[in-house]
Amino acid sequence: PTEPLMAGLMVVYLLNELMYKITPRNILKHPITILIFIQLLWMFITTLSSVDFTVSLKYLIARLWFVFSCYFVGTQLLKNKNSIRPFILAYAIPLAIVCLITIYQHAAFNFDDKIADWIVSPFYNDHTAYGAALAMYIPVIIAMLFQTNTSNLMRLLYAGLVSIFVLAIILSFARAGWLSLVAATGVFITLMLRIKFRTLLITTVTLTVLFFSFQEEIFIALGRNNTDSEGDLSKNISSMTNISTDASNLERINRWSCAIRMFYEKPYFGWGPGTYMFNYAPYQKSSERTIISTNFGTNGNAHSEYLGPLTEQGVLGLLIVVSMLFATMFMGYRLVYTVKDKNIKAITIGVFLGIFTYFVHGFLNNFLDTDKLSVPFWGFMAILVCIDVYHRNGEHTESNKETNHI
Repeated sequence: PTEPLMAGLMVVYLLNELMYKITPRNILKHPITILIFIQLLWMFITTLSSVDFTVSLKYLIARLWFVFSCYFVGTQLLKNKNSIRPFILAYAIPLAIVCLITIYQHAAFNFDDKIADWIVSPFYNDHTAYGAALAMYIPVIIAMLFQTNTSNLMRLLYAGLVSIFVLAIILSFARAGWLSLVAATGVFITLMLRIKFRTLLITTVTLTVLFFSFQEEIFIALGRNNTDSEGDLSKNISSMTNISTDASNLERINRWSCAIRMFYEKPYFGWGPGTYMFNYAPYQKSSERTIISTNFGTNGNAHSEYLGPLTEQGVLGLLIVVSMLFATMFMGYRLVYTVKDKNIKAITIGVFLGIFTYFVHGFLNNFLDTDKLSVPFWGFMAILVCIDVYHRNGEHTESNKETNHI
């Protein structure tokens, strides 16, 4: 019962905070922490104005125990840099066991791509969430392979985990997971070339402007691709840009279109956290519906960590998420370029690339309302913040010395 346990951890943490003020000021004043507080406050405000107060309140409470049990408790656990690897392996090793079970069961169906959708049950809701988790941990475990303070036995363990995860994500047929790893590889190249984040930001803005300037021509070109996500691996890769016949891609466009129409109706405070899936059905157009469309909110939500908040929490909800993306990217690049300890730097690169895969994945799916992805997302965020506050300048930073007595 993971969520009751998380709720219990949140209560224990809050009681300790009230009685002993256990959270250091450097953590509370960190830009990521401030953004988290702003997001929770805005979610509370939009819950009060929600079209379904009960649903939104439940969503808000769940977000609270995800954040407090993973991020705030995480910042307490990770003050000691030797706790980072066990923290990562506590999820990675069970994930590898899930991979082996899934691969074994999938083999009975000759690794059919359609079976991949549900074969991960009951461990994950579907193959996309499974692929997202794998994509987050592949860069981290690879980075741990290159740490100098690692024994041969641990290197063997890391190599085994990477091999299992890579095989598992290929057999998951989770195209968003594949895409996020490709994007993370691109970021890794920029890190190795020591390209500044400001340069990348300007480049991204320029490409975005060009995309919207030539969007009609781009969509015409994409419309010529009619390869469906069925069959071998090459067809699944080719189908990523198929917006003419691939049901999965078209259903995402349907959900995104509904989200934008709903936003136009309630642009400032939105419909309320967690309410999209119960209200989007009337906003579907018959021309955009697919064979997997539904009117009952049973097949997920907006399929976007960006359009979901836009619809449910208004324009400010989207701006907060985008701000968190840019703040994380800025912090990640700064840490990679400034961390002195080589072993901490390796972990920093791996964790940063891991959390980046989820930000990319967030354009196509959203899973932060589930425990399976909230743990690595908020946990990785806690690792980066702790490296920034405690471990950036060596064995013990000044802020670490000040808080060791807590």
